[in-house]
Amino acid sequence: TSPYHCPAFSVPDYSINSILYQRGLYPPETFKKETAYGLAMLKTTDDALAGYLSNVLDQLKSWLENGTVQKLVLVVCGGDSGETLERWVFDLQTDKSTIGADGKADKSEKEVRTEIQAILRQITASVSFLPLLDEPCTFDLLVYTDDDVLVPRAWEESDPKMITDSDEVKLLSFTTKVHKVDAAVSYKAD
Repeated sequence: TSPYHCPAFSVPDYSINSILYQRGLYPPETFKKETAYGLAMLKTTDDALAGYLSNVLDQLKSWLENGTVQKLVLVVCGGDSGETLERWVFDLQTDKSTIGADGKADKSEKEVRTEIQAILRQITASVSFLPLLDEPCTFDLLVYTDDDVLVPRAWEESDPKMITDSDEVKLLSFTTKVHKVDAAVSYKAD
């Protein structure tokens, strides 16, 4: 089997699209199916959303390549209440000693694909135990970086949008030679 090149780059894209679809933040007809990692995945067809995600994910990819991003958080807030209802956290740990190396994993493509499939399946399965979102919702993406990272002008600092009285479910993690991704979702407890 051949080595697999930095699959951590694709996880945020498909994970975010999956969460937005599964949690009903955008209408189902604004997503199309495409195959990735041996799974039928959904990607948005909404031009404004696709443009926003592309902008954020292109910057995130650059920071991942340099090993300067620590965490990506997708926050779901109530549109009426403004209250944080869910925090989908993807902790990204980078082995900086490998930056500039070949960037290839010490696992086979099949092993890494299996781990990515598992995390994406868990996102889908988690919807069954999350509370219903009973108001229109918005989302925000928070990116935690090293302190010395140059941030684009259009970006702004944000509070962490924590949830008081939350429950948390850990999702599976996966590792390559370069990155380790741990995922969890926190949600407002009843």
